[in-house]
Amino acid sequence: MIGADGSGSLRVLIAPDSFKGSMSAIDVARLVAEGWATVRPDDALLPLPLADGGEGTLDTVAAAVPGARRVAVTVPGPDGRPVNTHWLRLPDGTGVVELAGCSGLTLLDRPRPADAHTRGFGRAIAAALDAGATRLLLALGGSASTDGGAGVLVELGARLLDAAGTPIPPGNRGLGRLQTVDLTGMRPLPPGGAVILTDVANPLLGPDGAAPVFGAQKGLSPSGTVIAEHNLRRLARYLNVDAMAAGAGAAGGTGFGLLAWGAEVAPGGEFLGELAGLPAAVATADVVVTGEGRFDVQSWSGKLPSHVAGLAASAGIPTLLVAGQVSASTSGRFCASEDLSVLAGAPWRAIAHPSRYLRLAGAALARRMAVAGAEPVGLGSPAGDR
Repeated sequence: MIGADGSGSLRVLIAPDSFKGSMSAIDVARLVAEGWATVRPDDALLPLPLADGGEGTLDTVAAAVPGARRVAVTVPGPDGRPVNTHWLRLPDGTGVVELAGCSGLTLLDRPRPADAHTRGFGRAIAAALDAGATRLLLALGGSASTDGGAGVLVELGARLLDAAGTPIPPGNRGLGRLQTVDLTGMRPLPPGGAVILTDVANPLLGPDGAAPVFGAQKGLSPSGTVIAEHNLRRLARYLNVDAMAAGAGAAGGTGFGLLAWGAEVAPGGEFLGELAGLPAAVATADVVVTGEGRFDVQSWSGKLPSHVAGLAASAGIPTLLVAGQVSASTSGRFCASEDLSVLAGAPWRAIAHPSRYLRLAGAALARRMAVAGAEPVGLGSPAGDR
């Protein structure tokens, strides 16, 4: 393949998401680049680590915005134990708060699906407001709980009470005792408002809602999922928000709670990609590599790799995929893909040694380009489909 400069070298944009709970987007981009360079050392490699609102969002924004500053804060984690984390202050006064670092599943020693909560995320939002944030970007993803954002609302001044007028316990289980919701003491939105950044469009309730779709990954059993859905319906009766709104089911329903506060939803991958300069970077590339930890059917519904591939397709630029595991068709958008679990021979081996297999994946994708001649493997054909 001939590069845009007429030579045999290529400008390769490497724009992955993080591999959740395993590898940051910064490390994924670096390791894929290292592997690629072993096969095609003359190519210009352009790492651009990205996020879609989940784990790694603060790192992506910090790298993209000069002058961004981390502000330390200690909050109650999803099980109540203290968590030392931070939020990000941007030079224009915007505060960026990431749920995964405050109330995320990786902060637990074991899943606590009925009792995990989002109070820590709410505490960090309050800290940003206390520090004078004029606008908020709220990154949802990686939640440990299915509390409908109740913990966030409480930390922002809401009162959620049982029949005796006592605050309900945190977590989804506590919602089963909810009898009164008082929002009169809630803090106002900052002057510039609050934007919910999420990679999912699921509603709060129903078969595509927070509990049925995401409950299992938080530890909910089938019977527990039914109870969790019932408790979320109870919360929804007390809040004047459309429970079927797109994004309301994000992060165990935290999107719903934030909508009740007055925040607005934005597609995380698109918003953060713009912030990081993704469209301009794609336009100057000869080939784009993107990826995430698990590429599945949900990846086609707003996840970062599909957004990156869409931008590249619009510019007529081939896109390659690397993922920890590929469990959905990649044809139509990706010219080729590399599955770390296949390279490693087993998913557990890829998880145990992600650095090794990310380098191998980068080399394998570069090798495909090296032998493809004037056109990358899979372009216009299903050759890259797994």
